[in-house]
Amino acid sequence: MKSIVLLVLFMSSFLCYSQKIYSVNYSNQADLKVFVVNYANQADLNVYKVKYANQANENKGLWYFVNYANQADKKIYFVDYPNQSDLKIFFVDYTNQAGWRSKEKKHLLF
Repeated sequence: MKSIVLLVLFMSSFLCYSQKIYSVNYSNQADLKVFVVNYANQADLNVYKVKYANQANENKGLWYFVNYANQADKKIYFVDYPNQSDLKIFFVDYTNQAGWRSKEKKHLLF
């Protein structure tokens, strides 16, 4: 029994850091509304799109976009205006540029 509990805790620690994202077509399907800003200094989170799911990390802004909604940790909808968004992001070119600029909205991805 003890080993089962430890195994569940161990596996859940990996799941907590995963950030698999699915982009939905309608705002009512989304967990989070996102606006993509033009400059990194305008963003709450700088995001880097990783190539593999095991590279994703919510704390570092590393997102993996999945093909199906049931595979996602979060479903997002891209809005047209900043005032419609819950979170403002900027897509960066390098992994080391990704991360939170405003930690007050960090709770949105948990």
